[in-house]
Amino acid sequence: MNILFATAEAAPFSKTGGLGDVCGSLPLELYTLGHRPALILPAFRQIYQAGLPIDSTGISFEIPIGQKRVGCQILESHLPNSAVPVYFIENGDYYDRPQLYGEDGEDYRDNCERFVFYSRAVLEAILQLDLGTELIHCNDWCAGLIPAYLKTLYAEEPPFDQMASLFTIHNLAYQGSFWHWDMALTGIDWKYFNWRYMEFFGNLNFMKTAIAFADVISTVSPTYAQEILRPPLSCALEGALEHRRDDLFGIINGVDYNDWNPAIDSYLGTNTYDQDSLKVGKSACKEALQREMNLPVNSGVPLVAAVGRLVDQKGFDLISRVIERWAPDRAVQWVILGTGDPKYHQVLGRLAAERPDKVAVRLEFSNELAHKIEAGADMFLMPSQYEPCGLNQLYSLKYGTVPIVRRTGGLADTVVDVSAETLADRSATGFSFSEYTALALSDTLERACTVFADKDVWQQLVQTGMRQDWSWGNSAREYSNLYKRTLAQARQGVLS
Repeated sequence: MNILFATAEAAPFSKTGGLGDVCGSLPLELYTLGHRPALILPAFRQIYQAGLPIDSTGISFEIPIGQKRVGCQILESHLPNSAVPVYFIENGDYYDRPQLYGEDGEDYRDNCERFVFYSRAVLEAILQLDLGTELIHCNDWCAGLIPAYLKTLYAEEPPFDQMASLFTIHNLAYQGSFWHWDMALTGIDWKYFNWRYMEFFGNLNFMKTAIAFADVISTVSPTYAQEILRPPLSCALEGALEHRRDDLFGIINGVDYNDWNPAIDSYLGTNTYDQDSLKVGKSACKEALQREMNLPVNSGVPLVAAVGRLVDQKGFDLISRVIERWAPDRAVQWVILGTGDPKYHQVLGRLAAERPDKVAVRLEFSNELAHKIEAGADMFLMPSQYEPCGLNQLYSLKYGTVPIVRRTGGLADTVVDVSAETLADRSATGFSFSEYTALALSDTLERACTVFADKDVWQQLVQTGMRQDWSWGNSAREYSNLYKRTLAQARQGVLS
């Protein structure tokens, strides 16, 4: 099947989070299954930092945006070490900027125009490149208008009249909502600016538009697919989603084990390890991490880590409160890596200054250090308010680092809580809790530290986690089946 990924992000070209990881990895697995994937991205400034060759196709064209016409050219490259083509929509005014979506905490004011242009340019590029696309896999709000174009402006125009659209929600909280007069930029008839299709509390909403028009909708875990049907995680879109409930599916994201695998991780130097060499390798990684973070070297002390955006959604309000309570008198070490809300920079920085023997904080993003933390930590914290899928808990399982998670979204689908029963049947892989409170997180950490003291049980838990297979191969097969369903659904040709 000829599948086109319409996405603003795909690693290693452009990435701000999990969307980039998914769109950089899933097409590769689909290629191995015999599909013919391709990707089209905006030519953000960031794409040139990937270090891969990017060439001109010699193709250029103009797109109508409101009352004007705007030009672009098409560039091309490939996903690393593959035959999967990646195309870029180049327009310097729209995309040659320091960041992808905004700067200094503020979105770019013309984001609606930037991604209206991108959506229509994707469709024009399909024609100009003669891609033979059968299905467009649209990812998140930036590509949210494409399903609408297929069902409206391009509905009777070959080859678009035969194309299907799958829309994947990576995070429902980011919707692409703009004032209503921006509807004029789209070229779509104003009759669709209503509660059923494109209007949302008086605004033009790209996410709602995609939910209304896509042939099939997916999201990144089965539990999140259920959670977004009701408040608060529905983000006020419960009506639109309930209407499409029968067309909504959840598929867990995968992990690229070529990148996240302690047996071949180049960031670990000579301390690589697998299940058979776990005891020696992981101990060496823990010692190396303690030294790098200026913590006392002590193999018997639990080393608890968290990596990610320092924001409320990721549970850093709970994490900071628990560290504050535990640091004075508990024999536990804490390692935090990330950037985010200034209030967490302040409180975590203060805790590290007050207890440098127990708390180490790096207020930065470092891929190398993230790998070293996964390998050297004993436990990994993810007490998220919500988590559509989550990847760090999957990395942790592979690295023998026991995840401690809140039972939500993909965290609920991928971590089996320790209990007498799950230890007995050897299915336990971590610790989880439900109530979003510092007390619940603290109690769960108490459970984890108790099990950590029993080395035999802890090793069983670690080994069970390392045996899990969360590779992209499983997810790609599920997507392959969903593509077939999507094509069948599209052939019905009825706008519901």
